[in-house]
Amino acid sequence: MQAGHEVALVLTQPDRPAGRGLKASINPVKRLALKRGLEVFQPQTLSAEGSARIRAARPDALVVAAYGLIFPQAVLDAAAHGALNIHASLLPRWRGAAPIQRAILAGDAQTGISIMQMDAGLDTGAVLAQSAVPIAPEDDAGTLHDKLAALGAEMIVTTLTEVQAGRARALPQPHQGVTYARKLGKHETLLDWSRPAAELERAVRAFRPSPGAATLLDGAPLKLWRATLASGRGTPGELLSSSEAGLLVASGYGALAITQLQRPGGRRLAAGEFLRGHPLAPGVRFG
Repeated sequence: MQAGHEVALVLTQPDRPAGRGLKASINPVKRLALKRGLEVFQPQTLSAEGSARIRAARPDALVVAAYGLIFPQAVLDAAAHGALNIHASLLPRWRGAAPIQRAILAGDAQTGISIMQMDAGLDTGAVLAQSAVPIAPEDDAGTLHDKLAALGAEMIVTTLTEVQAGRARALPQPHQGVTYARKLGKHETLLDWSRPAAELERAVRAFRPSPGAATLLDGAPLKLWRATLASGRGTPGELLSSSEAGLLVASGYGALAITQLQRPGGRRLAAGEFLRGHPLAPGVRFG
């Protein structure tokens, strides 16, 4: 809208229950659309009725960002310039649902934004624009998301200008380098201490701010929110030492210093504060 485009219709997911009272929560997309007086459509699925509603808006292009519903061909064909998806990876690497987390988990040095012409496949369409972003050692899924969101916003506006002027060129994705960013499973958040510490540290960052990496202590789950690589050897999962600086836990290779953690029903605590309420002696095992 700030770039001068007319938004004919806004589609966003249906309102979801949230908070302790489980009241229907309005997401930021809907909130902004209503504030600007835009028509909002929140279908459960893009059925024939939904497709007809989109076609009735007579769009020149559809702009898609993390929408979460499969587009039937009737929707893909509804706009003269098709559906342009803002995808948070350098396609064809990390097609799929969780590209930001998968890039961090894999230890990728960079990721980026791809503006893609949607087709019937899973993120297989031709790419109109692409830009890379380095993944900093301190980046987590939240900070990387915000960087990519800002970049994606700039890129989609530029791409729409190129499309409108007839200068845009969509290049097919190469067949080499294809990887899939499958949806995150709850089981993946439970750290396997037999893995190298570098992988565990990446997992802590990849699952922050949500859903959080976890381990077990005396059979109860413990969320690990911040951790750093450290020196140390021992049985995987063994607490080597505990201090204000962190809980030093052995892994399959190296050790992890846990600096922020959370017990069920509690709040996030720095290591020192946690230990004052829950002292732990070396030799304790995390599972």
